[in-house]
Amino acid sequence: MTKPDMNNLEQTARRWLEERGVTVEKIAELVYYLQSKYHPDLTMDECIENVNRVISKREVQNAILTGIQLDKLAEDGRLDEPLQSIIRRDEGLYGVDEILALSIVNVYGSIGFTNYGYIDKQKPGILQYLNDKSTGKCNTFLDDIVGAIAAAASSRLAHRAANTE
Repeated sequence: MTKPDMNNLEQTARRWLEERGVTVEKIAELVYYLQSKYHPDLTMDECIENVNRVISKREVQNAILTGIQLDKLAEDGRLDEPLQSIIRRDEGLYGVDEILALSIVNVYGSIGFTNYGYIDKQKPGILQYLNDKSTGKCNTFLDDIVGAIAAAASSRLAHRAANTE
């Protein structure tokens, strides 16, 4: 999705997501997964709209670019040890990837934290693919960023629904 009013930073963040196999629609499926039981009339269009709104935030764009760049550097073996091995393996005790993701979740309040924790454990949809080490890709940061975007979009959706009741 490119619009005339979209700045270069947002265009780049969206392009980098797509180059890594992540589309707005795939993130929207995660939002639907998180919110459909609470909003029985929820549509994919609403999920897509909320994902697009989250990605339009500069803090989110910065996290996307930073995380993807670190993943690509690790994938190419261009980080110094021991960081190279830690990120490449997605070591369990390395929490910087989650911290970066929480900067996205934090944009829409505390409900996003529970959504993020839940989806990070479940790993449905695109998250399962991003966590598949057999692809040869390093998505240590990207899987958490995608989960955080979905959690933030879910939070945005929940807040907006609460305001209309």
